[in-house]
Amino acid sequence: MKFAIIKERKNPPDRRVVFSPEKLKEAAAQFPEAQFVVESSDIRIFSDEAYRAAGFEVSNDVSEADVMLGVKEVPIEALIPNKKYFYFSHTIKKQPYNRKLLVAMLERNIEMFDHETIVKKSNARLIGFGRYAGLVGAYNGFRAMGIRDGLFNLPKVENLADLAAVKAALDKITIPNVKILLTGTGKVAHGAREILDHLKIKEVSDSAYLTSDFTEPVYCMADVMEYNKRTDGKVGDKYEFYKDPSGYESNFMPYAKMTDYFIAGHFYGDGAPYLFTREDARHPEFRINLVADVSCDIDGPVASTIRPSTIANPFYGYDPITEKEVEMGTPGSIAMMAVDNLPCELPKDASEGFGEMFLEHVIPSFFNGDQNGILKRAQMTTSEGKLAERYQYLQDYVDGND
Repeated sequence: MKFAIIKERKNPPDRRVVFSPEKLKEAAAQFPEAQFVVESSDIRIFSDEAYRAAGFEVSNDVSEADVMLGVKEVPIEALIPNKKYFYFSHTIKKQPYNRKLLVAMLERNIEMFDHETIVKKSNARLIGFGRYAGLVGAYNGFRAMGIRDGLFNLPKVENLADLAAVKAALDKITIPNVKILLTGTGKVAHGAREILDHLKIKEVSDSAYLTSDFTEPVYCMADVMEYNKRTDGKVGDKYEFYKDPSGYESNFMPYAKMTDYFIAGHFYGDGAPYLFTREDARHPEFRINLVADVSCDIDGPVASTIRPSTIANPFYGYDPITEKEVEMGTPGSIAMMAVDNLPCELPKDASEGFGEMFLEHVIPSFFNGDQNGILKRAQMTTSEGKLAERYQYLQDYVDGND
């Protein structure tokens, strides 16, 4: 079976890749029955020459490969019929802007495997860039703090070589006495936590966070059952909440009254309560003045996230009174960092980490008869131009009726 590392063609350019040269070399050694070819690219974080030096063919034409491995959406005109494709298609939530992409893959009898659908039996994701989103998001929040308050001047992550350089930059700053709330317990939240721990910011319990003031910066990592509660007053259950959040309401305001800097690293499911609303943000005791919204759901659970920001211009202000965007630092406003493609700022580390997970969980499935069902669960479309059974819920979306 022949695998191709394809060129990223989406704009703005994305420098990440599924496999670094070193990790691809590992894959080739581990699976001698697999062949790997690399499509030439002038934007990838690893050069064509680095792949050649690792022993791989680099070509402008990889159409002979069976499996195409990419990161971001492939433009419709670049899709090759009758192939297997792996990339983030951004279609599984019926995103309107990519409906035509899914239709095109069906029309071309493409077998689509979305990186988001590569999951365990429990539906927990096996691969992704979440850790790097959390790392960069938390760092960017501190960068916004430094700029807004005139405390320090952290460089942009995209101008730093790698994660080690990011952490070295943080070693030069001093964090003021602030209270930081981090929501979530997944890869994103743990990436953000890595930054907080590197800065030696003290972690405190929920009860201490909600009832005490401190003489040093502290953070609290809140799970979903801490900032949501059952409407009937009974004890909540996380797994019940994930299945059906309709009997729950937000319990976020106690945190909002005690927090200066909020890092949103949670996963937000359809139908779940918003963490805080625009009305909540106007409450006289609402204390949050800086948000790093790594999850970046627009006009959703974090009311101040009214638009995504960009790597070029990562910050804006939100005025809770007018509910409008203002300059960051405007008195009474909340400073917002809502970049929706954060891992792009750390392409080398993100690519190396992604390749490690892909080699562990996905490549073996092609050669062991898919014994863990990973490919079966991940496959969205079939070679007959139909949606796989697991993804039949997308048929209305495909038909344009949803």
